[in-house]
Parts: sequence; structure tokens; C-alpha cells
Amino acid sequence: MTFQEQIQQGIPPILPAAKPFDPQINHAPKRKEILSEEEKKLALKNALRYFDPKFHAELLPEFRKELEDYGRIYMYRFRPDYEMKARNIEEYPGKSQQAKSIMLMIQNNLDYAVAQHPHELITYGGNGAVFQNWAQYLLTMKYLSEMTDEQTLTMYSGHPMGLFPSHKDAPRVVVTNGMVIPNYSKPDDWEKFNALGVSQYGQMTAGSYMYIGPQGIVHGTTITVLNAFRKIKKEPKGGLFLTSGLGGMSGAQPKAGNIAGCITVCAEVNPKITKIRHDQKWIDEIHGNLDELVKRVKKAQENKETVSLAYLGNVVEVWEKFDKENLHIDIGSDQTSLHNPWAGGYYPVGILFEEANKMMAENPDLFKEKVQESLRRHAAAINKHTQKGTYFFDYGNAFLLEASRAGADVMSEQPTLGREFKYPSYVQDIMGPMCFDFGFGPFRWVCASGKPEDLQKTDDIACAVLEEIMKNSPNEIQQQMQDNITWIKGAQQNKLVVGSQARILYADAEGRMKIAEAFNKAIKNGEIGPVVLGRDHHDVSGTDSPYRETSNIYDGSRFTADMAIHNVIGDSFRGATWVSIHNGGGVGWGEVINGGFGMLLDGSEDADRRLKSMLFWDVNNGISRRSWARNEGAIFAIKRAMEIEPNLKVTLPNLVDENLL
Repeated sequence: MTFQEQIQQGIPPILPAAKPFDPQINHAPKRKEILSEEEKKLALKNALRYFDPKFHAELLPEFRKELEDYGRIYMYRFRPDYEMKARNIEEYPGKSQQAKSIMLMIQNNLDYAVAQHPHELITYGGNGAVFQNWAQYLLTMKYLSEMTDEQTLTMYSGHPMGLFPSHKDAPRVVVTNGMVIPNYSKPDDWEKFNALGVSQYGQMTAGSYMYIGPQGIVHGTTITVLNAFRKIKKEPKGGLFLTSGLGGMSGAQPKAGNIAGCITVCAEVNPKITKIRHDQKWIDEIHGNLDELVKRVKKAQENKETVSLAYLGNVVEVWEKFDKENLHIDIGSDQTSLHNPWAGGYYPVGILFEEANKMMAENPDLFKEKVQESLRRHAAAINKHTQKGTYFFDYGNAFLLEASRAGADVMSEQPTLGREFKYPSYVQDIMGPMCFDFGFGPFRWVCASGKPEDLQKTDDIACAVLEEIMKNSPNEIQQQMQDNITWIKGAQQNKLVVGSQARILYADAEGRMKIAEAFNKAIKNGEIGPVVLGRDHHDVSGTDSPYRETSNIYDGSRFTADMAIHNVIGDSFRGATWVSIHNGGGVGWGEVINGGFGMLLDGSEDADRRLKSMLFWDVNNGISRRSWARNEGAIFAIKRAMEIEPNLKVTLPNLVDENLL
């Protein structure tokens, strides 16, 4: 069968042969046993409902074994035999170009070079899933191949509910992930619902088909590292940045450090992912000996090198060793997946990687105890360095939150309504006031032709647009504009592409609309192929997350989620090709609500109309919320937006004299 025929077939009418477990692939750890015997029967019934009853007797023991061995039913037998990668949009079967663009993005999320655990359909973060099982993937792709522009596919946490009649300006796909009743958002609730096959953790861009590999976070991390050095009034050259995590998102850190021009030490316990990042040239060297690492760092400091060093081991050991050796760390953070602390997101110090994986599944209570013990040590070592002048910030991965829950010394001595911890979130200190409040966030695009030359042309177009905008930009955003022009000019030489021909670029509403308009014109003129627009959910208005995206909201509303919900509703009727809303994301199940979109540009007048309407709302919704919280930069930005667009009328806050209070 051809690739197109396999897509159109969906779930095959004849059972494919069982597939052997491939130990060469980076697999998800075994999930802890959480279902009762009756619930296991329910999980099996839920899995088997995808298949003709004549196959149930054969599939039942196989699915039962998967549930016992891995804690989930992945349906490995149904993994397709074709290569999993984003193809040229014209290679996909179907009646709707918009639907084809979504198939392309789904396959990119599951590309072996992109996905963290591809056979378990997990893109990044240890549990950020595109689907719960392979039957859902097959059925979704079949629906997309049949869809017209008068239909909408509804996705329930990876499950394709079906095609429903709609209209051409409606989203082609509406995605929800993990949208449970609020009282059922504890980590064990997710474990149970996911094991039952009724809900999933979509992370941010994993379950919304908009992940573009580690590049997606490289730009934001580069901006963060650059501005962290600016905060301590030091040049990055010869400066030391210590952090941890080389997985999907965190793998961006050493690459960003190299672009910023500092020395990066990034610890990682998983040898497979460490090798992948080294093979991809996202890290320069791997070290497994602490004494050798210290020597190498000192040499790099003396020579003011720009270099990224991976330490294959636990980061707690590095913090402690560098303290003992009195090796100065300029800036420090952590980007392990602490939103998922008990299921592989964070590994305890002093326990071998494979041992820890075994303990996680077989003795979860002891594993939790070891993780919390490690977090206390981790925080204690960081505290020693900050007393010597290290600037430490939480990277929005719930490090400080989970450390506080473990009883670590991370709480502020003078807590305020907005900052409980002794260290700031990077959003509080850097991204919030410098980027999000002014409307700058992670705009991204994918060249649906798959051609590198199209990506080069879009880079050139975006750069020209930004340089033209910057001529008349106010002083308040000149630094942001220059950082982004510098970024896009160096994008090709930094070799950021992993998977699809994609690019990320921080831009405000004006930049996003003008870049998208220029792309659409180039497509119409036949200069480039179609382009998929999107963004990270980690943006100005897509996400309500009190310990990350909205951590610099100080009016008491940071635990509300109106903004994210309004964002996705507004994107839906303003022309997005697909929209998504998730519970979870980078800081944990029950800790955040986040929304995203995708939009196909095809050179049409319809696309031009949609992009202007949707992108303006997608950014200014968040700026208006931030301005109402009295954020100075956002008040400036929303006033400017109202001057540009007379139909925009936003309620502005009246500021109270502090002396009166």
C-alpha cells in the first residue's frame, strides 16, 4: 500500500503483525500501577472499543500485557510502517488543504528526531502526548483525509470524536486535552484517567500539533540568558550558566547558551537523550567525571570560551561540587520536568537511572520520598551559591513549587501576594516585563513544502519586515526589536531545524500580522509554498499559569483562567485553522490552563482576512489583561494598540497613590 492509501485506510481491516519492542528507541518509563482490577477491565473495554469484536480475543491479552508492563495501553501493534516525519503538504491525501496541513504537523510532532518517546506518542516533557494510543492516531489521520472545508473534527484528549458539519471559516479541528472537573486535577487523577484511556496530558504544543523541536524554546531561552546577564551587568563571554535537563524543551538550553555566547553546563541523567543532543550538535561535549568537568569549566572561564558542556549525571552533584571547588556560577536555573515529578520528570540524586525507573514503577512512595529529599539538597546547594552572588531564577518548570512542597528552603522571608519564593520566576524578572507585557512572544511558522529554500526566503521576508517596523518603533521596544532582528539573521547559521522546516521568532501583534501578510503575498505570487502559522502556548495571552506565564500579574487574578479560555474562543471565530485548550503544560496538571492555534496561509484573500483578524486578537487579549493588572509595559502597549486600531476600546486601570493606602 502507498503512504496515501495507508492514511485513508485508518484502522486496518486485517490485524497487522505484532511489533517487537525496540530497545534502541527512547521509551517512556513504566507508569505506576494505579488501577484496581475492575478499573483494569474498564481500561481494556475502553481500548477494545476501537476494534471489530472479531479481533477482541486476540487483542485482549496483548493489551492486558501492555497495561501490566507499561502502565498504559499504547497499542504498539498498530504503529504504522511508514517513516514518521513531516512531508510536503502535497503528499497527503485529502479534500481540504487545511486538513492536510494538520496531518503534516501531527507527523512532525511524532518524528523520531523531534519526539521524546515516539513509540508512546509523547513529544516532550515526559508525558506530553499527541495521542493516547495508535488507534487514535490512525483514526484521526483517516478523518483528516476525508474532511472537507465544511466540517470540523472534534478531539477529546487524543480521541477523535468525529467529523461534524460546520462552515469554511470555522476551525477544521478543535482540540481539548485533560479538561477535567477542577477537583480532579491532582497528579494521581491524571495517572488514573490516562491509564483508563479517557484523558491525556497534552503539555502545550505536543497535544496541539504545534511543536517544532527544541528550536521552539531556543529563542526564548536565548533571550532569557542574554537578559539574565544584562541583569547582573556582565557580558556572557566567559560567564557560566548552570542548569539541567536535555529533554525536548530543556534540550534547547545549551544551544541557547552558545548563541548567547556563554559557558553552559547542563546536567542530564538519561544517556540516550544526551547522545541525541550531542549527535544533533546541540551540545559540544559530554563529561561523566566531576573532577574533569571542573577542570574543563575553569579552562573555559580563563579563555572566555563559548561552549556547552553536558554532564551525564545528576545536577545536584554539580551544584555541590562547584560549591566545594569555589567555582563561581554567574546564572543558574533548572529545566527538568518537575511538572511531572513522580513519573520521570525529575530523578533523585544518588540513584542510578535504571534503578530509579524501576523504583518509580514498583515503589512509587519511596521514589517520591527520594525525589523530595533530592529537591531539599538541590535547593540547599543553590542557596550556597546565591550567597556568593549567583543569580538564580526558576525556569517555569515548577522547580520552586515542588521544592517548597518538599520542605526545601526556598520561601521568601517577606512573602508578598505575587512572590512567595526567595527566587523569581524568569517570567517575573525577564520575560513578563520585557516581552509579554509589550506583546512580544513566540510566533512560529512551518514551511509546508518541506523545502529549506522556502525557510530561507521566509527568514529574509521576516527580517525585512522587522527592519522596516523598527524604523518607527518607540524607544520602549527598540531592544526587543533588535534582539529579534539579530536572532533571525543568525537563524540559518545556528542550524536550528529539527524535523520540519520551521522557525520561531518573538514578535508583537504588528510584527506577526505584517510578517504573515508578507508570507501570504509571497505564496500568492508563487515565490514560496504554503505556510503554517502558530505559536507556543507560552505566550502573551494563551496561558494562565500563576507560577510561570502570569506570575508577573500582581492584582490577585493570577489563579484565574479567563484569559486562556477567551483566547481560544476568540481565535476560533476569527479564523484559526485549528485551536486547542489544555489543562496542564509545563508546570503541571491542575496548575495551568493553556490554549493555542494553528493557521494555514495559502495565498488566498480568505487567509489574508483571517490572519489580520485573529493575530490582532490573539496578542491584544493578553495585553489588555496585563494592563488591567496595572503592568506598566502593558498599559503602554494597549494604549498604542488603541491608537493604531480605532475599533479597539479597552478598559484602563486608574492607579492609586500608594501614600493614600
